[in-house]
Amino acid sequence: MKYLITGITGFAGPNLANLLVKKGHEVCGLVRASNGRENDIRDIVPDKVYNKISFLYGDLTDSDSINRVFKATKFDGVFHLAAQSHPPTSFFDPKGTYRTNVEGTRNIAEALKNYQRDCALMFCSTSEVYGVVSESNGAIKEDQLIRPINPYGASKAISDVEILADANIKAEPFNMPFFVTRAFSHTGLRRGKNFSISSDAYQIARIKKGFQEKVINVGTLSSKRAVMDVRDCVEAYYNLMGLAVERDRRVIGEAFNVGGDEVYTMGELLDKMLCLAGLEGQVEKKIDEKFVRKIDIPVQIPDSAKLKELTDWKPKISMDTTLVDLLDYWHKKISE
Repeated sequence: MKYLITGITGFAGPNLANLLVKKGHEVCGLVRASNGRENDIRDIVPDKVYNKISFLYGDLTDSDSINRVFKATKFDGVFHLAAQSHPPTSFFDPKGTYRTNVEGTRNIAEALKNYQRDCALMFCSTSEVYGVVSESNGAIKEDQLIRPINPYGASKAISDVEILADANIKAEPFNMPFFVTRAFSHTGLRRGKNFSISSDAYQIARIKKGFQEKVINVGTLSSKRAVMDVRDCVEAYYNLMGLAVERDRRVIGEAFNVGGDEVYTMGELLDKMLCLAGLEGQVEKKIDEKFVRKIDIPVQIPDSAKLKELTDWKPKISMDTTLVDLLDYWHKKISE
């Protein structure tokens, strides 16, 4: 199969590229410009994989450039991962978040309607569309009311609903082979240091190298999340896409939660990393307002039964392995 990954220079994109090449597929990656940024993914993408990726150039917010991509190259499926994905940033730049996440997604969908109606599309939505759901309600299912509480979640919710409509309206120009994934908390290789867990790992690596005092700036440590490894997450994307390409009606027009099985507080994960790094009891935790969300979701626990029953997917990578790999990633990457 031939797949396009938008957001290939981000977090999940390179991990997905590794999986697709390993499975024997042809991979194209959409990047905004030929400015060499694609080389940045070599921190986790080995040469034998990188050399098999074809990079295509187009700006999500420029419909003409996106149309050119889909006129020129045919795909079996598109993994649309590209987004402005940082909730705090969305408060500072709601218009930019909307333009990238809503207009960008619409441009992808319209190009497929016009030029590649047989191409499957996975829209990467987010658990943020659900907003605050009380723990007493139980694990969150896909039929939970969508009620986002930040501009990022709102932008994803708009596209989430539109993509499902594109698939479920049984008339042209709709009736497209599209589906939606709503990923819950995931971390691992290439997670940005402005996100929780990875921020802690980055600071621990700096402490170990002597670049930072034994003080870690943290956000809300009581927040509870079911966390999974990004490599498990992209395997779920891959499994669902395989069915969508085959026009399996159990996938097309459906939304799927993708979430971990183990629930942790952010404080528990930080303590795990400090222990793994040999710094247990040696580091001060300091609340930093810039890491504290003005509007937070106290707890998110997913129900991924729909995905598991359809694909036999389940998270395989232990949290200790994820955290060791993340610490090692930052230890190798930082130089100051």
